Amino acid sequence: MDKIRLQKFISDCGYTSRRKAEELIKNGKVKVNDVTVCTLGTKINEVEDEVSINGKIIQSIDKKIYIKLNKPIGYITTVKDQFNRPCVIDLIDLNDRIYPIGRLDYNTSGLLLLTNDGMLTNKLTHPKYKVYKTYIVKINGKIKLKDLDRLRSGVDIGNYVTAQSKVKLLNFQNNKSIIELSIHEGKNRQIRRMLDCLGYKVIELERISFGNIKLDNLKRGKWKHLSSWEVEYINKIGG
Repeated sequence: MDKIRLQKFISDCGYTSRRKAEELIKNGKVKVNDVTVCTLGTKINEVEDEVSINGKIIQSIDKKIYIKLNKPIGYITTVKDQFNRPCVIDLIDLNDRIYPIGRLDYNTSGLLLLTNDGMLTNKLTHPKYKVYKTYIVKINGKIKLKDLDRLRSGVDIGNYVTAQSKVKLLNFQNNKSIIELSIHEGKNRQIRRMLDCLGYKVIELERISFGNIKLDNLKRGKWKHLSSWEVEYINKIGG
């Protein structure tokens, strides 16, 4: 049997995302056959080698789980939080180990996907696949046309210029603008930083779609399994 990279095995087992698996490896939390491995790219035999994280042996999974959640404001997009703040996992009554794909910050609501499928997580978050995420954003003031163009072409948010985005003005009322903004990157607090750099304060931020998967009428704080066509759509990303 061909060997696979250790971080891929960990994510395929549904323990966490590949990025988080890499952090665990670098921090000395992972052992292969009872020997600590800190080198990224280490390859293992997933049948013969025994992998443990923090002393607990992990194994590959057979049942793949795909969930979408309408995340409320006031929840952390993690499995657990060191400050005991509410986490999105608290909203999902399943015994299976799942984790969020990407993140929504504490004050952002809307569509969040969760899974135990590491390969899917990589497809939806890797920059090369350019999967657009769409948000409805309410900001203070009337946004200028030149600033809409700047959002489309890219904004310097501090040592980084964002990629091109899709944006349109939906409404202006009571000195507040509502825009629809689509990006395919996932920098920390990216949309808030983009608009802040243009002089606008984000009042409300909600994600309404992740690629072709839409929030639709899912109520705030509720979740459901992805439909068969949504899973099929994800599996076809990248080819």
